[in-house]
Amino acid sequence: MVSFTSLLTFAVSALFSVQSVVSTAINEMNYATLGNEAQEILSLATPVPPHWVIYWDQWTGDIGPPDVSAISGFNVFTLCFLLIEGAWDQAQEWTTLTDAQRATIKSQYAAAGIKLIVSVFGATDAPTSTGADPVETANTFAAWVKQYNLDGVDVDYEDFNAFDGGKAEAWLISFTTQLRAQLPSGSYIITHAPVAPWFSPSIWPGGGYLKVHSSVGSLIDWYNVQFYNQGTSEYTTCSGLLTTSSNTWPESALFQIGANGVPLSKLVIGKPATTSDANNGFMSTSTLASCLNTAKAQGWSRSPSDD
Repeated sequence: MVSFTSLLTFAVSALFSVQSVVSTAINEMNYATLGNEAQEILSLATPVPPHWVIYWDQWTGDIGPPDVSAISGFNVFTLCFLLIEGAWDQAQEWTTLTDAQRATIKSQYAAAGIKLIVSVFGATDAPTSTGADPVETANTFAAWVKQYNLDGVDVDYEDFNAFDGGKAEAWLISFTTQLRAQLPSGSYIITHAPVAPWFSPSIWPGGGYLKVHSSVGSLIDWYNVQFYNQGTSEYTTCSGLLTTSSNTWPESALFQIGANGVPLSKLVIGKPATTSDANNGFMSTSTLASCLNTAKAQGWSRSPSDD
C-alpha cells in the first residue's frame, strides 16, 4: 500500500457484505468485569472472519489511534508503517505513548473487539532488493511488536523488482517462517497484503504468491489483497474483481485465486476508501456492496480447500 494521508483502505471478509458491517464486539462494561485470565485469552485470540480491516496513516493532531467509536464496524486496525530503518508515521507515533497510555488504548480496543497491528515495509521499502536479511528483519519486527504490545503484523511487501527477478518468494518464505516462530499463531496475527497480480500463475519466475502460499500459507492468517493500483480498468467491475480478471493479470480475480489453491476464507478484498487514496481501482460503496453480495451468493465463505 502506498503511504496515504487519510483513512487508507478497507478490506472486507469472505462472509458478509458492506451492507452488514457489524462488529461482534464484546460489551465494554462486560469486558471490564472479566477476570485477568479471561481478558488475556480474549486479547490473544486470532479473529475469525469477517475481517474488517483499516489502514491508518493520517496525522490528525491527536496522539494515538482514534477512539473506538470513530471506527465502529471494523475489527482490525493497522498502524502504518514499520520500516527496515524503524517506525514511521502512525507506527512511530505509537512509540511516543507511555506504557500506561498504550495499555489503556489496547484495553479499549480489545473491549470493542478490535485488534491493533502494525503494517511493515509498504511502498517505500524494498527489503530483498536492498539486501536485508529476512531472518534478522523478522526478529527485529517481532521484537518491536512485543515491545510495543501490539497484536501482530501485516506484511505489506512491495518489492516489485524482486518479484520480477524471481527473488521475492524465497525471501518472503524465510521471513514469514521466522516471523511466525517469534509470533506464535493464536497469540499474534500475521497477515500479508500482496497486490492481486502476484497471484497470477505462470507470470512470476519464482512462482509469485501462489508459491508463497504453498510454502507458508499455513503460517499466514489471511491475505489483504490489494485490488487497486494495477491499471485504470483493473478490478473495477464485479466480474473483473470476482470471476474473470484481465489478460494483463490472468487468473487474479477473487474466485480465480481461490481456484488456484488459496482458501476463499483467507482472501480479503482490499479497496481504497476514497478516490484520493489510490491511483486507480476505487469502487463506490454501492457497487462494491453489490459485488460482495454476489460473491457471498457464489460461496465466498468457503472453498474446497477449507475442508
